[in-house]
This record gives sequence, C-alpha cells and structure tokens, in this order.
Amino acid sequence: MTTHKLLDHYYKLFNQPDFIADDPVQIPHRFSKLQDIEIMGFFAAILAWGQRKTIINKSKELCELFGNTPHDFMLHHTENDLKTLLHFKHRTFNATDLLYFVHFFKQYYTQHQSLETAFAQFITPQDQHVGKALVGFHQLFCSLPDFPARTRKHIATPAAKSACKRLNMYLRWLVRKDSQGVDFGLWQNISPSQLVCPLDVHVERVARKIGLLQRPQTDWEAAVELTTHLKQFDPKDPVKYDFALFGMGVSKEF
Repeated sequence: MTTHKLLDHYYKLFNQPDFIADDPVQIPHRFSKLQDIEIMGFFAAILAWGQRKTIINKSKELCELFGNTPHDFMLHHTENDLKTLLHFKHRTFNATDLLYFVHFFKQYYTQHQSLETAFAQFITPQDQHVGKALVGFHQLFCSLPDFPARTRKHIATPAAKSACKRLNMYLRWLVRKDSQGVDFGLWQNISPSQLVCPLDVHVERVARKIGLLQRPQTDWEAAVELTTHLKQFDPKDPVKYDFALFGMGVSKEF
C-alpha cells in the first residue's frame, strides 16, 4: 500500500463522529453558540497535554466553573465569580493563568464578535501557512497590562521555534469542515490549505516511521516539513491527515 493510500485509509477510519467521545474536541461540541465553541475549544486545546481522559475532565470542570455559558461568563462575571476559579489547576496551568485568560476574553469579546479575527488579521490568502497568525496572536494575547510572565509559556509561537501543537489543533477544529462533523469549519478567513499539522508524540512517531518527517528536532520547522509532505497528497486540506497519523499512533498499529 502506498503512503497516500495508507493515509487515506486511516483518515476515513478515524475521521468519524465516534472519534469525538474520547477526544478533547468533545468539549466545544457541548455547545452550539459560536463564541462558546471558540472559548471552550481554546481552553480544551490549551489544556491538551497529558492523558486525554484527564484533559477532558479538567475541561469539563472549567465548563462548570463558567456556569456552562462561557461567553456570558467572560463578559459579565463578578469578583465573586472569579473567586470560584482560584483552586483550578491542570499540570502547570494554574489560577493565575486562568484569571488572565478570562481577563483577555472579556477585553476581546467586548470589542469583537469572533476569536477568528485574533488570528486571521495577521495573515493574507497568499501566506503558505498560519505561522504569521500564530505569531500575531501570541503578541496580541500577551499584550494586556499586568500580563503575568508565567502565562506566556501556555501560548506557543513559531517565533520561539515551538511546533505549536495545541494551537494548530485548535485551528484545525475551527477551520476544517467536512461531512463527518468532527471539526467545526466555523471560520472562513483562514483556508484549510494554510493549516499546519499538530505535531504530538503519536503524529511525530508515525510520521518519522513512514518517511514524512526527517528533521530531528520537534519544532516549528518540523511541523511545516510534515505539512509540506502532506500537501503532496491533498494540497487543499493537508491537515485532514492528522486523523490518520494520530489514529495510527494511538491504535499502536505503527
């Protein structure tokens, strides 16, 4: 079987509605309002390191803390509401980080309808990938007064050579759209062809094994290299093969 056929086979196998139940993407799928999907998708993606079950449970905990109305919470929370967040922790993400995230979302959604602008404003249709969008978003996110320095590590940027796995996964969720309904496809100003493949441990291992990734470092250049190879198989939607590479890795078939 050729690499192309192998990827297509596993893409179709894993890009199914039942994928949602065991993946952090289930968190934004709990909502129907655009802004709620954006906010909880963002939190689920940023918290996505460690075991998927733990990530999902901690994201559900956040949903509860936001009263299951995250957009409304961001815009209209009180000081007492913020106190309920003080004990939240997931690995190195703590209450200091969470309070700044809430502060950013309040400021942002007071002025904008959709979080898409926070990324899309930094790139043009001519850009090959979302690198500039991620650099711009990082600068925007960290720009408010009293930004806590410790929070910077939670928002990756290609400018620091990060592979930006979690943000690339988030952009996949919001930008990609197909008939299977795992990804949302709600954002129109970033093209699926500009997405960069999320480079997690499963994807990286399988990509190296089947010859799609040569660069020894796990960094931004590696993520772009992998995506460039995937574009040979589908230039308009290369990151659909994230399903295949991740699924092949998780299923232990590779």
